[in-house]
Amino acid sequence: MRVLVTGCAGFIGAKVSETLARHGHDVFGIDNLNSAYDPRLKAWRLAQLRRLPGIEVHHLDIANGGALRDLAQRRQFDAVINLAARAGVRQSIVTPADYYQTNVAGTLQLLELCRARQVKKFILASTSSLYAGAERPFREDHSTDQALSPYAASKKAAEALCYTYHHLFGLDVAVLRYFTVYGPAGRPDMAVFRFIRWLAEGESLIVHGDAGQERDFTYVDDAAEATVRALSLTGHEVVNVGGDRPVSMRHLITLLERAMGRSARLEHRPVHRADMPATWADIGKARRLLGWEPHTALEEGLRAAVQWYAENREWASQVALGN
Repeated sequence: MRVLVTGCAGFIGAKVSETLARHGHDVFGIDNLNSAYDPRLKAWRLAQLRRLPGIEVHHLDIANGGALRDLAQRRQFDAVINLAARAGVRQSIVTPADYYQTNVAGTLQLLELCRARQVKKFILASTSSLYAGAERPFREDHSTDQALSPYAASKKAAEALCYTYHHLFGLDVAVLRYFTVYGPAGRPDMAVFRFIRWLAEGESLIVHGDAGQERDFTYVDDAAEATVRALSLTGHEVVNVGGDRPVSMRHLITLLERAMGRSARLEHRPVHRADMPATWADIGKARRLLGWEPHTALEEGLRAAVQWYAENREWASQVALGN
């Protein structure tokens, strides 16, 4: 297939682009290379992508409808995987307009492009943050009416737009709700990158609350494989992509201490009101529709992330961590 991947320099987007190329698809990647977090990470990911055949990268903002239309006139594609997003719960409280510009207006521009160019498949990256207040494990038919942050609210709006375009124009839509994706070259605002960095550099680990919060971690390669498999779906489907093994922040720190041979010093801060206390994905639907389940144990994935940091420490130790 010929696949347009937005956010191709992002954490999940880069790995999805790589996975598509290795499966023999032609990838047209676009990214606006913004400074939402340290651009050195995006530059590193792009350098890896440019070594692979079948990947073409364009500097473009998905909220710019004119630029999207110009690209579509020069390149044809069979599917859109929208991984471009302003991500992160806490930062969305500081700059909510940025989140709506990319996550909502940008998604709308892409859906309009699909309608105009008769592209029949659309995959949207969504989030486990929508399940605030739901009973665990989170199932796709649980309520998503209690968004705790502008980020979660923007993703719910994007999901609603996707259903509308499926209903009106017959677009095949897969909404993938990712659960705490981690791995090498991950986002610097997320716990795994931060904890590895702080441990490696002998700094205190900042922990919000008592470290009892639980997350269902998903290794980036597993998330990418689920995304590529979702191209086979028809109709409108919402699918959880998670590790199905929630662990506490306390246990995550213990695993990293073992992997790195270091002891952590914790610096406790108040719990943030936008943070969810716990997540856990019911992945029965992913197993049934995609024949997918995670294959990378948390211990294995953390070792890979630790190794990546060690190999890139000279510059990764200088990356700004953000909020």
